[in-house]
Amino acid sequence: MANTPKIEEEGDDQPIRAALITSRFLFVDVAAQRAKQLRRGALPRLEKTGSPHKLERIAMEEVRIGLIEYSLPPGLESAAVRAEYQDRTRT
Repeated sequence: MANTPKIEEEGDDQPIRAALITSRFLFVDVAAQRAKQLRRGALPRLEKTGSPHKLERIAMEEVRIGLIEYSLPPGLESAAVRAEYQDRTRT
């Protein structure tokens, strides 16, 4: 696993999407960091939905659809791969 996820470019009119996260543990970590950014005043990357949502829900949705770029610190790539493998093998 690379330090930075691959970004897919779909054209000039389409937004750039980050690689989808398959490990639920990595998903929670990335969403928590994004929620912290939102609490500190960062603007949401989602379009307005009309009804107010908690910042944690907004962060999870942004991560789920690939609007948030992330990178893993050196040395943690193998731990993330191991956690992803364990997620896939559990029933």
